[in-house]
Amino acid sequence: MSEPTGGPAWRKTPLSAGLYFVATPIGSARDITLRGLDILASAEVIAAEDTRTARKLLELHGVPLAGRRLIAYHDHSSPAARNGVLKLAAEGASVAYVSEAGSPLVADPGYALGRDAAAQGISVTTAPGPSAAIAALTLSGLPSDRFTFVGFPPSSGGARKQFVAEVSRFGSTVILFESPKRISALLGLLCESAGEDRPAALARELTKKFEEVRRGSLAELSASVADDPPRGEIVLVMSGAVAGEADPEVVDAALGEALSRLRVKDAAAEVAAALGRPKREMYQRALELSRATGDD
Repeated sequence: MSEPTGGPAWRKTPLSAGLYFVATPIGSARDITLRGLDILASAEVIAAEDTRTARKLLELHGVPLAGRRLIAYHDHSSPAARNGVLKLAAEGASVAYVSEAGSPLVADPGYALGRDAAAQGISVTTAPGPSAAIAALTLSGLPSDRFTFVGFPPSSGGARKQFVAEVSRFGSTVILFESPKRISALLGLLCESAGEDRPAALARELTKKFEEVRRGSLAELSASVADDPPRGEIVLVMSGAVAGEADPEVVDAALGEALSRLRVKDAAAEVAAALGRPKREMYQRALELSRATGDD
């Protein structure tokens, strides 16, 4: 994060008690909103996923901490730490929460904080702004009318393969995060499950000096990554499955899994939505599979 604004652009304003989620830059420090700076300048307490990053952001924009509390709240924070943050807001303090980068709650520990605040009747609001997922979708050239953000895949094993099989069936554009060390293996699994010709885009280091977007089929991206391994933070965007794309084996596998936990009608509806297939067609096939196994 770099490029200070060159002078204070914020203004200190009275804030009511509650929890304020403030989106922070994912690269360029200038991407923070003026309202976000106002909240950070005015909140009585600032909770941060990374206090060092938060302190640097405040310094870049000339926002004085001026003796206010800056406390850590991250993936490894205990429920007691979360309750401590919520107690401050419940007792009348204005508390701003910032992720290390991007929008709070998106692949971020702020989710539990927001969930519990809402459950306790604490006022919750947001100063929206940067999001790596939306930035990558914007640059991908892929359909943006319907998309599904799925975060990070499991790191290994059967859970990872199951995850890949599931997202490959989505009818909407899929957005996910992955580390540079695992992106090659992930693209290989996606080629097998979603098909080598599925359109996709790999975005890295968004809004930073070495921002790059690679577009092409999954096979082309896999070859590109093998030839030139990407560095930095990665977002992968993949086009959704289209009607008629799934082969019979994929359909039967999806229906079989759904039938193991749902009634025929519900299983058919779930798979029809996931694969973009007609509901009637999926219902007839689910009925056949159910009868063949004696489960109807």
